[in-house]
Amino acid sequence: MKKTIAAAALLLCIQPIFAQRPPSISSPEVNTDNSVTFRYYSRTAQKVTLRGEFLSGPVALNKDTSGIWSVTIPQVKPDIYPYSFMVDSVEMADPNNTNIFANERFKRSIVDIPGDQPMLHALQNVPHGKISYRLYTSKTLGTTRQALVYTPPGYNPQSATKYPVLYLVHGGSDTEETWTKVGRANLIADNLIAQGKAKPMIIVMPYGNVRPKPMPDFTKDVVNDLLPFIESNYNVLPGSTNRAIAGFSVGGGQTLNIGLTNTDKFAYVFSYAPYTATEEFQRNFSNWSPDAAKLNQQLKLFTISVGTEDFLYNSVKENIAMFEKKNIKLKTHIVPGGHTWMNCRLFLGNSLQEAFK
Repeated sequence: MKKTIAAAALLLCIQPIFAQRPPSISSPEVNTDNSVTFRYYSRTAQKVTLRGEFLSGPVALNKDTSGIWSVTIPQVKPDIYPYSFMVDSVEMADPNNTNIFANERFKRSIVDIPGDQPMLHALQNVPHGKISYRLYTSKTLGTTRQALVYTPPGYNPQSATKYPVLYLVHGGSDTEETWTKVGRANLIADNLIAQGKAKPMIIVMPYGNVRPKPMPDFTKDVVNDLLPFIESNYNVLPGSTNRAIAGFSVGGGQTLNIGLTNTDKFAYVFSYAPYTATEEFQRNFSNWSPDAAKLNQQLKLFTISVGTEDFLYNSVKENIAMFEKKNIKLKTHIVPGGHTWMNCRLFLGNSLQEAFK
C-alpha cells in the first residue's frame, strides 16, 4: 500500500515536468521551392522576429495556440546565411538548429539553401581533405594557442610530397572555426582541387584575437610562432612563393599588415573587405615609403576584394588608391553585395584558383 501511494505521489510530481516540455519542432525547414520555414516555441514571449542576411529587414513570426511561432520566407536565393531570432528584446540563435555561427559577440544560426546545381561550398562527391585542431606554443604571447589546419585529399605525412600553405584569417569577433563552419573553406578547397582549378594546398586558420595582449602582436605570433610550427610539423614547400595569406574584415586588415610587411615570407596576399582603422595599419602605412620595385618583384599576386554595398567600400577604395599611388601592383575584385560571408566564400574561391600558379 505504501509503495502504491509513493508511486502515485511520484507520478503527480513528474506530470507537471512532462507538461512543461516544449514540443518537438523543426527549424529551419528548407522546402523544395526554396522557401524556408522558421519556428520558435514560447508561450510567454510577446513578440518574435526573424533577422537574416536574406531579408531586407526584420520579419515577424506568428504564434499559434500551442505557443509555436512561425514564418515562411518565399524564394530564398541559394546560399548559406546567418540568421537569428529577436525574442522580445533579446537576440538569440535558433534553439532547434545545431548549425551555429562561430562568433564571440553575437548568437546566430546558419541556414543552407542548396541550388539546383551544387554550389562551390556544397558537400559534393569528391575526395575530401581533413580538418585538424592543432595546439602550438606562442612565445610571442606566452601561451598555447589553437589553429585549424586543412590538409588536402591524399595528404600523407610519411610521403615525400610537399604542399604550399595558405594562412586564412577570420573577421572581427569571429573565431578560428568560422572559416570552416560558415565559410566552408575546406569544402571549397575540396571542390576546386577535384575540378583541377586549385592546387592541392594546406590551409591554416589561426585565431586572430590576441587580447588582452596588443592586437599588433598577432603579426608576430603568425610570423614567429605559427609559421615555424606549421613548417616543422607538415610537409610544406619552402620559400615565400609557396606561402599565401588571406583574411576578411579585421582579418583582411591583419592580412595587409602581415603580408605587406613580410613580402620575403608571403608572395601571395589576398585581402577581403579589409578593416584598416587600426593603430597597426596606421603605423605601417601612413608614412609608408616602400621600395615598390622590390615589393612588386617579391609579390606574385596582391589582391583586394570588396562588395559595392559593403559598409567598408569607400575606405577600401581609398586604400586601393593609396597602394596604387605607391606604385604597388594589385588586382581588385569588386562585386555586388555587402560585408557578408556570402561574398567571403566567393573571394576565397577566387584566391584558391589564383594562388601558387
